[in-house]
Amino acid sequence: MLSIALRTLRARWITFAASFVALALGAGLLAVMGLALASAQNAPERAPERFAAAPVVVRGQDALRVPTAIGVETEGLAHPRPVPERTVAALRGLGPVTEDRSFPVRAEGGPGGLVGHPWSTAAFAPYELSAGRAPRAADEVVTTGGWAAVGERLRTGHGTVRVVGTAHDLGFENAVFYTDARAARLSPVSTQLVVDADAAEVRRTVGDGARVLTGAARRLADARPDRDAEAVTALNALFGTAGGVAGFVSVFVVASTFAFTVAQRRREFGLLRTAGATPGQVRRLVCAEALLVGVLASATGCALGGYAAPHLAAWVVGEGLAPAWFTIGDQVWPYHLAFWTGLLIALCGVVAASWRAGRTGPAQALREASVDAGTLTRGRLLCGAALLVTAAATLAVALLTDPSDLLHRKTYVSRPMLLITAVALLSPLVVRPLTRLVAWLPSRLPGAGGTLVRENAAASVRRTAAVAAPVLVTVALTGSLLGATATLDEARAAEDRQRTAADFVVTADGGLDRAAVERLRAVPQAVVSPTAPSAVYVVEEGVALIRSEARAADPQALAATARVPLTAGRITDLDDDSIVVNEEWERHRVGQRVTVRLGDGTRRSLRIAAVMPVGTGDNGVYVTRANAPGAAVDRVEVTVARGGDRDAVAAGLREAAGSSGGRVLTREAWLSATAPRADGTTRAGFLLVLGIALLYAGIALAGTLVMATSDRLRDLAALRLAGATRAQVLRLVAAEALTVVAVGSLLGLVVAALNLLGMRGALTLVSAPAPLVLPWPALGAVTGACAVVAVVAAAVPAGVALRRGP
Repeated sequence: MLSIALRTLRARWITFAASFVALALGAGLLAVMGLALASAQNAPERAPERFAAAPVVVRGQDALRVPTAIGVETEGLAHPRPVPERTVAALRGLGPVTEDRSFPVRAEGGPGGLVGHPWSTAAFAPYELSAGRAPRAADEVVTTGGWAAVGERLRTGHGTVRVVGTAHDLGFENAVFYTDARAARLSPVSTQLVVDADAAEVRRTVGDGARVLTGAARRLADARPDRDAEAVTALNALFGTAGGVAGFVSVFVVASTFAFTVAQRRREFGLLRTAGATPGQVRRLVCAEALLVGVLASATGCALGGYAAPHLAAWVVGEGLAPAWFTIGDQVWPYHLAFWTGLLIALCGVVAASWRAGRTGPAQALREASVDAGTLTRGRLLCGAALLVTAAATLAVALLTDPSDLLHRKTYVSRPMLLITAVALLSPLVVRPLTRLVAWLPSRLPGAGGTLVRENAAASVRRTAAVAAPVLVTVALTGSLLGATATLDEARAAEDRQRTAADFVVTADGGLDRAAVERLRAVPQAVVSPTAPSAVYVVEEGVALIRSEARAADPQALAATARVPLTAGRITDLDDDSIVVNEEWERHRVGQRVTVRLGDGTRRSLRIAAVMPVGTGDNGVYVTRANAPGAAVDRVEVTVARGGDRDAVAAGLREAAGSSGGRVLTREAWLSATAPRADGTTRAGFLLVLGIALLYAGIALAGTLVMATSDRLRDLAALRLAGATRAQVLRLVAAEALTVVAVGSLLGLVVAALNLLGMRGALTLVSAPAPLVLPWPALGAVTGACAVVAVVAAAVPAGVALRRGP
């Protein structure tokens, strides 16, 4: 059988070319994703940045540790505690103490992410002046990054300042240094400080009241010290998703390609059976061919993966999906994974096809040589029906038990796979009627071309289904993934519109101080509701420490300026002894008491005053300012009193907030500025996933059409003998390819719509109904790309074949 398999591969290399390319690409993608995942497992140890030259850093408690039934759970505090004053006084007896402060700065013409510090902390990075001098007055600053020149005046959210010096850029931040006194006024609370003393003495003095950081641990005092761990998690999610999509598409396409290859060779298998081959020998022959193709393709794919992985790493770094340190390592196991998985995919993809080949009888093969019958076998029907029922059952269970789970990215990325496979398996049931529907109008045009297109595509169900499969995958994934994010964004935007009743919203970088809030309250005819971001922590089911984002507000003012969605209770019942929660909480009945930790770790027992629906996930918690220690007001919602002058209120708000860098936005401008939209990282991630699917589907589509066209030489010759010109035959072939692409697109659109209907049902159940949003531009683009590939792949081999006489 092995010698026959080798001769078959050599003689029918065009037939196996599509399977080879599909397998090689699948193994290559798996190798790339495996290498990327292996390289993203461990982030390099980041050295201290802002405090690289600091002797000892003392940081207030910034983590909450709660014992549970399964051990101690840890979460970062929303409001780290400052170092106790008694401890600071004792530390001053050991040596010089420098308090650190960090606060956001917004400067016209400046880069994003500006952060302010006191000048005394610059030496700990260390920053060195490249021009000018240190700041001495409240309106003087030193900048880094080269974006401002000495003598330049900058308009910032904290007033106009003059640049008196510039410092060399150290690469990890864009800083603005103020005098220590001015920095203390802009950021009154200091959560960490530097002590120039012996580390052992500092530890004895501090005790358990704060953390003492020395050596490499000083990096924990930098901004976002866990950003490398977060980057590793994000990369693992990205490459895991992309690898899962690549694996699914490769199995799907390879199985479809092998099935079509076996279907094309029914006459050949019939002759083998006539010559005395047993069904088992025919099956072993098909498996041996798949094994040979799998070995060659998997080895080729590993080589391609090793070449492409560094380019992928460079791309994800350039797109901001990965930090600058991310590079491909020298791990070996991804190559083993890709090779053996590719081989397994080849064997799994050919199992059903080999069984069908073994069932071919001598007379049956000759009798059906020109008749496309039996395209939907009993096994295919049962598998397709089982997958369809499974998809429906899992959706129903999710809607009945936890509909919010359907709104998570991992769910709406993985759910379409089951439905795509089910529809593809059952596609022979609908291919013929869909083909006749798509080709109905062309068949009514003068001439026989439209009728031939319709009858050829409808009669060749197996060929049409095989060619439509890659289009189905591409369109369904594009519609499901991009449509899910668009639908979810629309639901969130609708929630924001429903919740926001204020006429104006005032915001400021770094928050608004108490004086600014009081000035806003004093504006005539304005009803003001300041809120501050915080968090609360609760132990669910005795084992999980859950952090919920919270907002601190005055309940009466909040009720006058916002429409908070509630399922029970009243927002005005909120007080210093109560809390407003959502239905995701283990306890969420009005009147129940829950034990929580506040944003600074303080333990409190609070009564539930009201309950919100789950929504899209943004309905967190409301508490009063008394239960949000350390929270700074970052948003003030303002409603004009009945009969008030809207323009006068707006002018008063601008005057009151101007000196603190506040921005006054109308309701419409606020909703537009905060409207949910996919960021660049999310778009690039989806581009990677969909790009893999589109590339794979394009190659599979081209390979399948090349095989199908090469198998139709007798049909094309018959058309030429019947009087058709070469141009007419080419137009016919191209029109058939477009018809099949249209059929695949319609099936993919149905799958995408069904997936989005499931998400819409989940949104309705969590009280966030939204219209179903299909990404028509993206769907049109991928369908057009498939159409171009299909026409070229069908017309080129047909044109080559037509050069010979009929």
